[in-house]
Amino acid sequence: MADFATERSNPTGRAPILVASNRGPVSFTLEDDGSLTLRRGGGGLVSGLSSIDDPSCVWVCAALGDADRAAVRRSPEGRLDLGGFEVGGQAVRMLDIDPGTFNRAYNGIANSSLWFVHHLLYDTPVSPLFDERFRREWESYQAYNTAFARALAAEAAPGAAVLVQDYHLSLVPALLRELRPDLRIGHFSHTPWAPPEYYRMLPDDVAEAVLNGILGADRAAFLTLRWALAFADCCEAVLGATVDRDALTVTLPPSPAEGAPAGRTVRLGVHGLGADADFLRTRAHQPDVDARLAALRESVGASADGTPRRTVVRVDRTELSKNIVRGLLAYRHLLRTRPEWRDRVVHIAFAYPSRHDLPEYREYTAAVQRIAQEINDEFGTASWHPLILHVNDDFPRSLAAYRLADVALVNPIRDGMNLVAKEVPVVSDAGCALVLSREAGAYAELADDALPVNPYDIVATADALHRGLTMPAGERADRTKRLAAAATALPPQRWFLDQLRALD
Repeated sequence: MADFATERSNPTGRAPILVASNRGPVSFTLEDDGSLTLRRGGGGLVSGLSSIDDPSCVWVCAALGDADRAAVRRSPEGRLDLGGFEVGGQAVRMLDIDPGTFNRAYNGIANSSLWFVHHLLYDTPVSPLFDERFRREWESYQAYNTAFARALAAEAAPGAAVLVQDYHLSLVPALLRELRPDLRIGHFSHTPWAPPEYYRMLPDDVAEAVLNGILGADRAAFLTLRWALAFADCCEAVLGATVDRDALTVTLPPSPAEGAPAGRTVRLGVHGLGADADFLRTRAHQPDVDARLAALRESVGASADGTPRRTVVRVDRTELSKNIVRGLLAYRHLLRTRPEWRDRVVHIAFAYPSRHDLPEYREYTAAVQRIAQEINDEFGTASWHPLILHVNDDFPRSLAAYRLADVALVNPIRDGMNLVAKEVPVVSDAGCALVLSREAGAYAELADDALPVNPYDIVATADALHRGLTMPAGERADRTKRLAAAATALPPQRWFLDQLRALD
């Protein structure tokens, strides 16, 4: 990939390749003595950008808290030189956006409106309400996207490639194209995309603006073909665009609404982000993971006859779309209807905090904790705790649970991909049956060797758990090998580079 970057290097000192995302590759902590410590982030984007051997590339992101803002204010123009800090040596440009503007854009629009629409999460008899408050939040979302577009325009070399990430920045491609028509722009959606009848719950002007914003890109990419076609359906229904579903293109009308990119044809792409096998397998056998695995084994223990108990594992954020509550209810149904599993299985559930600025998420986390306690109260004995719940984030402990799992439960209501479904088979020590929602993006790649479930059907999910727990060891191991191969088919580095090459 060094050749790609070098070809487009230039004497201006500006970047030939740029990434834009709400969250960047690093975050800062402000220490008591006023110093700043830096922490590397995780995820496919960080791994992907690390594959580019060119220090002139730039990652543009938002400062997410007071420590990040302090780091920005101590750096010239918010450009943080992180050479050698395991992100390929690229610079990071953090944007110190007004906290009120950021909060309204991030929590009000991105996470309370766009996320809810694409994950079909609204309780429609009472929400959404698009009122005056929403309009103030929408203005902030426009300002937030404008700040990103201006920063990218200032950083980009002539003809640079810009990869804009996710629903937080859906307006950026069109705004950036107005400022810098010479750039090659891609947008990638990490979420599902809503079908037109649901998407049109958004106010008409907002629904149009989001679509037109993404269509400012040369190429709009998605995790699965299903989400790409749903986006195309929305473009056709809302904008009157012409869609070629075989060629995967969207062509706007010659005289669209004001501000839309008239007559442009935008290519759609599909890139199913895979698990980083080398990283996961190495990290999963470090001493801190081994120590947590030993602690989990001790907590799980053995049944009264000395047989090691089986395990059902889930690792999620307490995100509404992850469907943790129904997963717990399915486990309770298993114990109620199949008493042979009492004292013989333990459900290890890690439900890490997410978006606690929003009341719906605080209430959901409380519901998870309440139902977990009810299960332990109903079935637990002096020697058996049927459910182990942790709500504090601990990545080494998650990897230990992956290694230990006999069954992995991944049952989201709707998910763009769900990397947990791909990571568990890669890390599993002895093979793991995967109970997988058909509404997860990963289902498109893993369905043949998973145990598929309707995420709303608690009884069927309990049956799938039973099937996974009783699956013969040889079958489980064979399925796991095939799942791991499918899960790692497009590792983060190639996923990222494929998108860059597709902009040529």
